[in-house]
Amino acid sequence: MNHNQVKTAFEILLEEIELVANSLNEQGAAALKAGNYDAARRAIDEATRVANFRDKVKALQKEWVHLAAKRPRFEARWGRPNQGRQARGLRTPEDAFRRPILEALVELGGTAPTGKVLDLVEQKMKSILTKHDFESLPSNPKSIRWRKTAQWCRNTMVREGLMKSDSPYGIWEISDAGRQELRNASPVEGTVDRHSAYG
Repeated sequence: MNHNQVKTAFEILLEEIELVANSLNEQGAAALKAGNYDAARRAIDEATRVANFRDKVKALQKEWVHLAAKRPRFEARWGRPNQGRQARGLRTPEDAFRRPILEALVELGGTAPTGKVLDLVEQKMKSILTKHDFESLPSNPKSIRWRKTAQWCRNTMVREGLMKSDSPYGIWEISDAGRQELRNASPVEGTVDRHSAYG
């Protein structure tokens, strides 16, 4: 496998893990609604274990990117080229959502309901999101793939301290560290002036 194939493999793995976690979340919600608290508790415990495992895979993905960046001259030795295999890992990677989410929050005054943030993120990423991103998840036909990926990205940024963890349910809020992240990041074409907006 070459560097890009490994990156794709990580994206496929993360997406599969997220599908399992999403399914467990839905099972837990259904059990809670039905008053079956033992089943809800079991689903929550399992979903927590899956989410923790996902965090480990995400950390390995970051480690791989860091390793590959240090050793580009060896990439040709890492594997043979793709010989006509069908493309996989078609979703937009989670990390692509980081800056648009933080920018959207700043533009919305630092805090906003999830739906409002995601609507603005969609506008910012319209040239990036693919047909695959707009497909429904197999586990929940009402759930759009890119919106779930953005929500996973939000979870990652909460753990990293870039977004606040104590916001009310359904509200996303940027932290001071998130604002600092935007100030330190290089400008991206089509985004607002970071010096005027993020300070």
